[in-house]
Amino acid sequence: MTPPKLTDRTRLLKNRANRVDPDALFLHREAMNELKERLIEVNRTFTKPAIVTGHPDLWQELMPQAVMTADQETLDLKPHAHDLVIHAMSLHWANDPIGQIIQCRNALKPDGLFLGVLFGGQTLHELRACLAQAEVAITGGLSPRIAPMGEVRDYGALLQRAQLALPVADTLPIATSYGSMIALMHDLRAMGEGNAMTERRKSFSPKRLFDEAARLYEASYSTDGRIAATFEFVFLTGWAPDESQQKPLRPGSAKTRLADALKVPETKLPKPDKPLKD
Repeated sequence: MTPPKLTDRTRLLKNRANRVDPDALFLHREAMNELKERLIEVNRTFTKPAIVTGHPDLWQELMPQAVMTADQETLDLKPHAHDLVIHAMSLHWANDPIGQIIQCRNALKPDGLFLGVLFGGQTLHELRACLAQAEVAITGGLSPRIAPMGEVRDYGALLQRAQLALPVADTLPIATSYGSMIALMHDLRAMGEGNAMTERRKSFSPKRLFDEAARLYEASYSTDGRIAATFEFVFLTGWAPDESQQKPLRPGSAKTRLADALKVPETKLPKPDKPLKD
């Protein structure tokens, strides 16, 4: 039996189409600015870029010449056609994230660069905890309200599984504050990041659930009359394999001792039956 998919794509597309406020996409702009810095550090000119995104009008600003493609399950990318593929702020909604990364790798020319940015596991941990605690207290159960998001080590493993060379995964926390929990939830809807999980509750939740969650949020995460809200970016970097890339040396193949390179005396380790003296 095929397990249910995490994301309801129809609901996700409706969220993006009906509720997106361009001014609310500030996190996308933060991610875009960070990617600009990383591309500068790469110090390479890309002539055939592509960007996978659910918000093409915004992300076109990063590279006006880039091919824009929707983050659908089968990406509209030609094999070996691009020297850069960016997966922009939508991989956390993917039902098959490893499949998405493999498709991006297949679209790269040899030695082409893959960059991904998405929300990581610490995103909205405050809201997640307060909603869960309130729902258990009010209804005696739990329903999916915030999509589960992977940790950086999990996404790093996906890069390796996708057989990208020189894989790197790192995080960037973004601290924000809001006047209330309700203001935060309104902003999430305006971003198109409302609940789109397949197993979400389909009926209306009681108002007292959100009242209790807001009370808990205020009590636990409020400073100077504002509540804290954490977002976490995970950045993924990998290269399409190519013979020109540096490769690690085989163990034991070094021709120079580390002690000689550091210009220090070499200290031999004691044998197991001769412990170190104090």
